[in-house]
Amino acid sequence: MRHPFQLILQKFITVIGKIAAFFLGDCYNRLRISGRCPHFLVSVSVGNSSGFWRRSSSMSMRLLWVAVTWLAVCAGARAGRGSGEQPLSRIAVERTVLAVDGSAHVRASPSVLGLTGQNSEWVDVEFFHPNPSNDDWIGVFSPANFSAAICEPENNRQYPPVLCTAPIKYQFANFKNDGYNKTGKGYLKLQLINQREDFSFALFSGGLLTPKLIAISNKVAFANPKAPVYPRLAQGKSWNEMTVTWTSGYDITEAVPFVQWGEKGGRRSLSPAGTLTFDRNSMCGAPARTVGWRHPGYIHTSYLKDLWPDSLYIYRLGHRLMNGTHIWSKSYIFKASPYPGEDSLQRVVIFGDMGKAEADGSNEFNNFQPGSLNTTYQIIRDLENIDMVVHIGDICYANGYLSQWDQFTAQIEPIASTVPYMIGSGNHERDWPGTGSFYGNLDSGGECGVPAQTVFYTPAENRAKFWYATDYGMFRFCIAHTEEDWRPGTEQYKFIEQCLSSVDRQKQPWLIFLAHRVLGYSSCAYYESEGTFEEPMGREALQELWQKYKVDLAFYGHVHNYERTCPVYQSQCVVNASNHYSGPFQATTHVVVGGAGASLSEFTTSKIQWSYFTDFDFGFVKLTAFNHSSLLFEYKKSSDGKVYDHFTISRDYRDILACSVDNCPRTTLAT
Repeated sequence: MRHPFQLILQKFITVIGKIAAFFLGDCYNRLRISGRCPHFLVSVSVGNSSGFWRRSSSMSMRLLWVAVTWLAVCAGARAGRGSGEQPLSRIAVERTVLAVDGSAHVRASPSVLGLTGQNSEWVDVEFFHPNPSNDDWIGVFSPANFSAAICEPENNRQYPPVLCTAPIKYQFANFKNDGYNKTGKGYLKLQLINQREDFSFALFSGGLLTPKLIAISNKVAFANPKAPVYPRLAQGKSWNEMTVTWTSGYDITEAVPFVQWGEKGGRRSLSPAGTLTFDRNSMCGAPARTVGWRHPGYIHTSYLKDLWPDSLYIYRLGHRLMNGTHIWSKSYIFKASPYPGEDSLQRVVIFGDMGKAEADGSNEFNNFQPGSLNTTYQIIRDLENIDMVVHIGDICYANGYLSQWDQFTAQIEPIASTVPYMIGSGNHERDWPGTGSFYGNLDSGGECGVPAQTVFYTPAENRAKFWYATDYGMFRFCIAHTEEDWRPGTEQYKFIEQCLSSVDRQKQPWLIFLAHRVLGYSSCAYYESEGTFEEPMGREALQELWQKYKVDLAFYGHVHNYERTCPVYQSQCVVNASNHYSGPFQATTHVVVGGAGASLSEFTTSKIQWSYFTDFDFGFVKLTAFNHSSLLFEYKKSSDGKVYDHFTISRDYRDILACSVDNCPRTTLAT
């Protein structure tokens, strides 16, 4: 028989459980998408909470702790907007109700976009609501008939939701409309990109959590919504091969994709392209399978082979329709890669965690990825002095909202269409429970790596595994995949050692290791709280390889700031940090460069011996190899493009061969 206090406690627990369940609808979605959900809560089933609360009294105390902790985390999630949360996840699309008001209206113009071939245009949106409020907002939907989609109920006791498709962007009605709350009249100027479908604009009241659909605009469409768009160059599997990947609305049954290309001023030839896509069933969970799903179009990749080193090539994307007519993109120019080991000026930009942002100010609340556009613009301004870009994970933070991949490829088109844009995979591309990712969290929003490995080409043996080597002149880049196990004995560990050990340092003296999560060193406050100053099991598994094969630099993202260490091994500075290093290799310098766009990460206040330069700001790194003996490292802020940290390395081949700590080869006394 239970003690009366136990009965009272049980009732209290039940009440707390119901309160928690009430709030979880919004909070669970926010945390689930952002990856901020505590591990002990991942397995809690929100949809089946009634049985969960009816457990033994011993479970009740545990449940009380879980409920209170969950609510505290929810409060933190609400207070800390912009900490990895996808802005579109703030909208409770499935809770929308119809409240159409005949006196309200939304009008968009022009109705036809891209009449002279543009893939991006600004649209004027004028609207009126007879009962305006601060919570009113405008959603941009594509396809335009979003409200006609047939939505499946979550269970057989529920009516199907009115809407089951998230907008591709949104903005509050009173944005730059100071008198909206009095007059109900508003005006927005929004930017659209060609995304293969038409668009409409919808006026909602009730805020983001209880949306009420008030009015829908006329349709707006690009003149050719299926046109080939947003080319992305990437290094092929050999030094003299460049791949071109792009997106279109043409299935292979409608048109044949190809690239017309040739040396600038020379004869043009045609190279065929392969076509990939994926469907909703390729996604691993919500929102990618539900409100975030949008067809990705068709992804085409062509391989331009036998390029002459350093030569300029002109190319354009083409589709031959079944009636024999051709659809063309505009023309682009790229420079072929140098021969491996070639002694010439070579410049590479490196960063992580850039994400995307909206030039029209929509979606972001000005704090989700506030540095993204600045980073993009600074790279574009200096593009004539850049040969390759490496983006080491957390690409666009779509987090299961597939429309955002188009938005990102449009944002980087001026860069990626001109120089190779190499990517690594991060937690926001890959991680999802039960899918083989090393971390079982929900950061990908159900994408589980599929969009990243399809939208972008990498010269990996298995694109799903995402680790690969790529050479650029005097550089060897070994790009690891931290969402797969990297520890000794694994397939990836063998790849890392093979990549580091197989480079000819006489020809390619600059050996660079890159990974998304910090496998080396970071004084981020979060890592300090974990007691590691690194990703757990990171450098313990790999530092002997870095030292043995004399890795010059190791780059990481994931932590959204900039930090440079001294040349460090086993947490000790082998030599003091400096702005110039010369002579034999001593140890690897580790660099966190995850501040390209996403909301910034705090540093610890503790004094860390190996941490030399930190910057709580947005920025990126540029490497310049002048020759086999001289390398310049520069850290630039995204706000102004100026250099705020730099150092040089001067080293001859004999210095690379020389011994230092733990990397001396065995010798013999024989003569």
